[in-house]
Parts: sequence; structure tokens; C-alpha cells
Amino acid sequence: MATVTKKKLIQKISQARGLHPNDVRNVIQAFLDEMTDSLTQGDRLEFRDFGVFEVVERKQKIGRNPKNADVPIIIPARKAVKFTPGKKMKQQIESDLRAPAEAQ
Repeated sequence: MATVTKKKLIQKISQARGLHPNDVRNVIQAFLDEMTDSLTQGDRLEFRDFGVFEVVERKQKIGRNPKNADVPIIIPARKAVKFTPGKKMKQQIESDLRAPAEAQ
């Protein structure tokens, strides 16, 4: 499995669509900025068949240091972005994961 960076994504899209990389970069950056702004305001972002991004509150919990398990560490409450994949994405990922297993 490889890591796809924003730069690689821009190259792939610009080559596939025949667009200038700077145009693709501007659109992707504007999209990411808008997503960040919306999530910061507490909005829920829903992309049909892709998934849902939403801000959730993680409760305070007690953790343990593996080197010294006797000392509890309080992990404070915080906000986090949660992603729930859409139906189409789930099906595609599951079918792609099953295909290599069936080939063995």
C-alpha cells in the first residue's frame, strides 16, 4: 500500500483530465479549506456514496503508561473529526479486500 499525497493526487487528476496542475491544485486547496471551515463551525459534511465527515466530542478517559501501569494518565475531553464511509465506498473497499484473499 502506498501513501497518496496531495501532490500525487494533483498530478493524477491533471493528467487524467488534461488540466493544468495549478488549476487542479487551486480547486483541491479551496475544497479542503472549505471543508475545514465547515467542520470548524460544527457543520456535518455529507457526500453521497462517499461518506460523512462530522465533529464529535471525545469524552475524558483514563489511560495507562505501559512502562508504569500503576500511574493513571487523564486524557482530556476533546473534539475530533469522525469519518463514516458511504455505502458505495464500503462495498468497493470490501470487494477489493476480498479479491486478493480469494486468489490465494
